[in-house]
Amino acid sequence: MLLTRVLAVALALIAAAARANDPLPALGADPRAVTVSGISSGGYMAVQFNVAHASIVAGAGVLAAGPYYCAQGSVVTAYYNCMTPGTWTPLPGIEQLKAQTDGLARARSIDPTDNLASARVWLFSGTGDRTVDPSVVDALRGFYARYGVPAERIAFVKDKPAGHAMVTESAGGPCPVTAAPFINDCDFDAAGELLKHLLGPLDPPAAKESGRIIRYDQKQLSAGDAFSIGMADSGYAYVPRACEAAQCRVHVAFHGCRQSVEAIGERFVREAGYNRWADTNRLIVLYPQTITRNGWGMAGLRWSFVFNPRGCWDWWGYTGSQYMTRAGPQIAAVKAMVDRLAAPRGS
Repeated sequence: MLLTRVLAVALALIAAAARANDPLPALGADPRAVTVSGISSGGYMAVQFNVAHASIVAGAGVLAAGPYYCAQGSVVTAYYNCMTPGTWTPLPGIEQLKAQTDGLARARSIDPTDNLASARVWLFSGTGDRTVDPSVVDALRGFYARYGVPAERIAFVKDKPAGHAMVTESAGGPCPVTAAPFINDCDFDAAGELLKHLLGPLDPPAAKESGRIIRYDQKQLSAGDAFSIGMADSGYAYVPRACEAAQCRVHVAFHGCRQSVEAIGERFVREAGYNRWADTNRLIVLYPQTITRNGWGMAGLRWSFVFNPRGCWDWWGYTGSQYMTRAGPQIAAVKAMVDRLAAPRGS
């Protein structure tokens, strides 16, 4: 009996490993219709991905995060100036950030910034959020406006009594709290509202999800070494039935700190609110994943140093000085995932 149990556990581990190593499928998705969103560090990552790849990203939904390159490559600036700015730790000025962003575009490190004028932007700040001040989100509004995004294409929701969390219609904890899993029931469908703003009129969400959640090999799409750039070996995606045969759009949803599958299981993937809308609107939702890192570690024969104990996306430079550009390791990995979804079926 003991041998039987050991074999059962071994088979389960082998099966889990096999699932983790499944490649992200090529589904012929529309490469010109990409949108992004995220909460907290995921919101900063959504902005970075939008700016770095402005020629293909049509819009960004951002909860509790601020303007591009706010952290200036410094974790101290990220924590103080770009989350709860004060007299001695002010937010970087919009004109300073624009000048730096324009310089990166001239150096061809990011896409031409004139692409940003056509973006659609949806912003959220909860009245109970003490982690990221509303002024930070308002600065992001100002950043997009400075690049010519008309006021009617920027939605800013700031009247909901939410803590620092992904806000949903019915999933998660009480609306005002800031606590794991950082998914709050506020009787407000943030995912649905941001998708409607970014994509235009949508069909109502499905009463029940009918697509599939896939767990794919994220390591393969991270230059073979996700660990060294603070990413998990496995990522997740939601694929509606319609997208198995027809062309669909892609939305990338970035979780926040302490909100990866490593930290809270699949709750963000299943409860953030995107999947029911995806079902009825031919939308593939990509859920890339980070991991926690606490210093030196080894993957294969390679040592790397990453200090990211909360599993945040890199918006201050823990993966290197190019973190906010197309060459940023995490941005490049997520772009590879989007490209894979857009590859012709069967490739």
